[in-house]
Amino acid sequence: MQRPPVKLLEDRFRSQTENLKLSLRPSTVQNYESAVKSFLRFLGVHYPEVGTPSALRRDPHILGWLHYLCEKDPPLSKASRLAHIICVRRLLMDLADSGRCTLPSGLFQPSDFPRLDHFLPKPLSPEEDRLLVECLRRRNDLPSNILLLLRSTGIRIGECLRLAADCLKHLGQQDWALHVPLGKLHTERWVPVDQEVCNLVERILALRDQTRSTPTGTSVGFLIPQPRGHQSAYHHITGVLKASAKEAGISSPVSLHRLRHYAEFRTMPSRWGIAP
Repeated sequence: MQRPPVKLLEDRFRSQTENLKLSLRPSTVQNYESAVKSFLRFLGVHYPEVGTPSALRRDPHILGWLHYLCEKDPPLSKASRLAHIICVRRLLMDLADSGRCTLPSGLFQPSDFPRLDHFLPKPLSPEEDRLLVECLRRRNDLPSNILLLLRSTGIRIGECLRLAADCLKHLGQQDWALHVPLGKLHTERWVPVDQEVCNLVERILALRDQTRSTPTGTSVGFLIPQPRGHQSAYHHITGVLKASAKEAGISSPVSLHRLRHYAEFRTMPSRWGIAP
């Protein structure tokens, strides 16, 4: 029995997706596979005769799929629709670049990509920050100094937990920087820091040496000891933050994300149009 044309198109996509596994993370490849599945499901129902990328047309195939994404129940978020469109376009362009097909021009237009909603982050208010900092300084234990480091640098908790013990680098004269390893965006960077951050790193090192018993595989070489692993350390620091906010009398929810954004609020107040 001859395979339906759309199945031949599916083979093309599958082959190209396999190539992506050589350079992308498994979770990213899964996003591509999900987008392709949606695209092929639409074509299989409405245009099963399409068997090659060359047979695709903007109208009705691409425009029909875009409407299909908008009308799904439950509806897809703008971010999900954007990811689907980017993935399918990327695979089609890769197939064309490999010489395996010729794509008609103008399949996708800039207007096809939904613009995401951008919301200003909600940092702590200056009064909430003052109360929290006073509480953390009174506690002056290892978790509270880690939270002060997050608040002062704006780095993510995952990045903080991966800081090396020698993350603080002297750049000359009075200039210091924090070496932040690979994080959420899979990039490493240098974060300029002041004397307050230098003192926090020194305090964390001192407390770490006082409280650490036998080094473990998840603690050796790191600024922050994690004897029970990354997730356990994350939950412990989050718990200390919530307890400290309650102790400080802060009624609004306080999260590590809000704490991180307060660093942006302090260093770039003009961005928000307000003065800290």
